[in-house]
Amino acid sequence: MPKSQISAAARIHPLARAFYARDPRRVARELLGKILTRQVAGGVRLTARIVEVEAYLGKNDPAAHTFGGLTARNSVLFGPPGHAYVYFIYGNHYCLNVSCEPDGCAGGVLFRALEPLSGVEEMARARGVELNGPKDLVKLTAGPGRLCEALSITRSRDNGCDLTSAKSSLWIGDDGTRARGIRTTPRIGVTKAADKPWRYLLNGNPFVSRPHFK
Repeated sequence: MPKSQISAAARIHPLARAFYARDPRRVARELLGKILTRQVAGGVRLTARIVEVEAYLGKNDPAAHTFGGLTARNSVLFGPPGHAYVYFIYGNHYCLNVSCEPDGCAGGVLFRALEPLSGVEEMARARGVELNGPKDLVKLTAGPGRLCEALSITRSRDNGCDLTSAKSSLWIGDDGTRARGIRTTPRIGVTKAADKPWRYLLNGNPFVSRPHFK
């Protein structure tokens, strides 16, 4: 891991709550290049750069968990903004989202892929992956289920977590990096509103979950 990446990750400043109190499409685009941080036992910090996300627009988006209205399961997505919404899917993995829009309005962004920066050994252990070289790093956080497993993200532990506070065990910050080469595509794995170009990624980044396009 290049020293410059680790050094940059050490100077992360949490994103303010106001950052998330906007249209999820705008939040999603501007989250690219930001840093997701997990504090673990012993003062160890796992960091990874956000390289792929999807926006979900709340009650007006048929593909969103909030399309049917407020429930106990999706209540985090109705506000306040900047909190983690974690759900279990396909009976085998978790997915991480962040709540958007002002308090009372539903919306969120799904994290689809990260680029590991620090704590890669801990991530590999959590994933059960053996690292034999740089090419194996993509196995850690390329995909929503993989990234949650690598950072030990679960619904019982992290749902509702305040992602705007560095005092949280899971939070998002800015290290000054500005995203370049943002590409938009339709969202992956949805059958409703499948044509909406609300998936955002760093074009050419090897950690994107599905880097190849037709």
